[in-house]
Amino acid sequence: MGHGADRICRPRLFADAIMHDKVIKVFNNGDMGRDFTYIDDIIEGVVRVINRPATANGSWNASAPDPATSSEPYRIYNIGSSSPVRLMDYIETLEFLPMQPGDVLNTYCDVSDLEKEFGYRPSTTLKEGLKAFAEWYKSAKS
Repeated sequence: MGHGADRICRPRLFADAIMHDKVIKVFNNGDMGRDFTYIDDIIEGVVRVINRPATANGSWNASAPDPATSSEPYRIYNIGSSSPVRLMDYIETLEFLPMQPGDVLNTYCDVSDLEKEFGYRPSTTLKEGLKAFAEWYKSAKS
């Protein structure tokens, strides 16, 4: 599994390690923030965006391009909680390792375009999302 895939599956990896009494590797003493976004919030964002397709900028000029628009109908939106959580607040029992090469201290989504154009900002808190995830995980393992 690649480095990026680890981030995508982090809740499941952590839950699996805890359930099987395995050590969880945490780099840089866990002193980094991550923008954890609950899946239902992402789905809601996708649904809102998909129902209003992008339109091309008819006056777009290749000689003087507007980087915020295009002659083609597409738009890119970040869908995330835009509220980084300290990794140490996410996990309680950890093994400490130095920060791994290529990792960053903080990540978060700028959802201002999504909020401005669709009136939507993901809102599930870390506590709510982890509770729902834990309930799902337990039922899936039963």
